[in-house]
Amino acid sequence: MLDWILLIIGFTMITVGATWLTNGSAAVAKKLKISEFIIGMTIVAVGTSLPELTVSIASTFSGSADMAIGNVVGSNLFNILFILGLCALIKPVTFTRNNLRVDILLCLVVSAALVAMLWGGTLSRIEAIILLLCYVAVIMLSIKTGKSEQEDTEEDENSDSEKFSWVKTVFWIILGFAGLVYGADITLNSATAIARSFGISERVIAITLLAGGTSLPELAASIAAVLKGHGSLALGNVIGSNIANILLILGACATITPLTMGGITAIDLYTMFGAAVLLAISARLFGHRVITRMEALVFLAAYIGYIIYLIY
Repeated sequence: MLDWILLIIGFTMITVGATWLTNGSAAVAKKLKISEFIIGMTIVAVGTSLPELTVSIASTFSGSADMAIGNVVGSNLFNILFILGLCALIKPVTFTRNNLRVDILLCLVVSAALVAMLWGGTLSRIEAIILLLCYVAVIMLSIKTGKSEQEDTEEDENSDSEKFSWVKTVFWIILGFAGLVYGADITLNSATAIARSFGISERVIAITLLAGGTSLPELAASIAAVLKGHGSLALGNVIGSNIANILLILGACATITPLTMGGITAIDLYTMFGAAVLLAISARLFGHRVITRMEALVFLAAYIGYIIYLIY
């Protein structure tokens, strides 16, 4: 009974935290006169990737470094196929010209780089340092292009976030992050306990709850952003989180100790890269710079198919 109560509390914290974070982030974008996408790709993406970062680093220090790669691969798949698919199902997600020219290309290159680096089965310290340096370069590039980018999507400009002072804006962002991170932790732990009480195997729990559990902040923040008319914020969150997962999280973990693939197979890596390719194809070809609801269903079906493959 206690686990069910904690599950409700966790979901409530996530929902409220996502709303606060979205309002605060949208306010920052307006105050700094940069695109919501860039805020989503930097501030929101790093903040919502905290669960992946803490879980991966903790597993590295505890001697289970192999879990870091599995956590990142699973989260990146969940981000693109499930989160972006669900967001586009609610409301079609529109891409800017800069998304097509730079951001999606970066996501593809970073995903391909990880596949190449893990070709030998190990991520070394030298490769980890390269990943961290690349992350710094990506952030600098994103900020530079964001300041000069003219948004070409029709977003809702009448947000209450415009009324926030700087103090209130920072306050909402900090509270939002706290609600997302701690709410996700409570939800993940209680959901895992409930699943075990029903006799669900550890393997199924790891594939579903753990992979999606650390991505709950991204899910909540992205859905909240879409519902409030900030589609660029949701897109930036997903792409930024995927880039941060590989460059920042794996870079940090492999700097501590070299990582091996463990139970992760080449098929898992190819599927992660394939998800990034699907996103690029959807943006450039099918939806004419829009992920339509039909494409969203394809994204969700692909994720469900992958989970079924893993289980059976």
